[in-house]
Amino acid sequence: MASQASVNIICVSSSAQSDSSAHGQVVISGSYGGEYNAFHAGKWGLRGLVLNDAGVGKGEAGIRGLPYLDAIGLAAATADARTCHIADPEHMLAHGVISFVNKSAEKLGCRPGDSVRACATRMFDAAIAEGTLAPIAGGKRFTLRENPGERTVIGIDAAPMLEAGDAGKIAVTGSHAALFRGHPDDVIKPDVYAVFFNDAGIGLDDAGVTRLPTLDLRNIVAGAVDCNSAPIGNCRAIYADGVLSRVNQTASRRGAKPGMPLRQFIDILIAARDQL
Repeated sequence: MASQASVNIICVSSSAQSDSSAHGQVVISGSYGGEYNAFHAGKWGLRGLVLNDAGVGKGEAGIRGLPYLDAIGLAAATADARTCHIADPEHMLAHGVISFVNKSAEKLGCRPGDSVRACATRMFDAAIAEGTLAPIAGGKRFTLRENPGERTVIGIDAAPMLEAGDAGKIAVTGSHAALFRGHPDDVIKPDVYAVFFNDAGIGLDDAGVTRLPTLDLRNIVAGAVDCNSAPIGNCRAIYADGVLSRVNQTASRRGAKPGMPLRQFIDILIAARDQL
């Protein structure tokens, strides 16, 4: 059993922000609870990890990281997106309610319905999980559609993977559409023509889609698909199967509507050929 005085709760807005300073600690990550984010936090030798369930969604994509972490005995849980803000770990810690736990967390007494803080505190007693995590399949980049005279459609499993050369393209991301810690940021660096996300269940105070109106300020078409229509983290599935749940004003002016298949709206954007 660890000395309680030697263990702290570390808050990161994204699992990718975890580093060696998290070793032996309990991490609250604002990321959704898929395998990709579970890997990027869990590889640092933690005692426990709490992620956001992102509405759970199709194929339980928002919580698939929990059994994945059981393989190395890392106690992990997800906060219900309806009780706290995704991408805001401090809000999750203060207000979140646990929705799912893995077997390793259950052994510590963590249960659905616990507060995030209570669950994280129970994780103080866990052993450090030092095992090697299985390789992950996410975090890739794809060309989804590329024809002469048309805007290129790219797919990226995580929005921060956008590059300067993506300016003017249509981007489909696997990411949620939340602002980190609720504040404007520069995650969408290039001036893409359009960008689409997963709505992460929308969640408390519409946290899962707060990025959309900020992109209106740059005249960028933006929308999010229903998490139950396509799994978060999988840009190709979002392109193929996603159904829009929220759109910004720029997208609305170009014909986007909630309930419209994303691929249908992208066809409309490409057919318009404006500003090419």
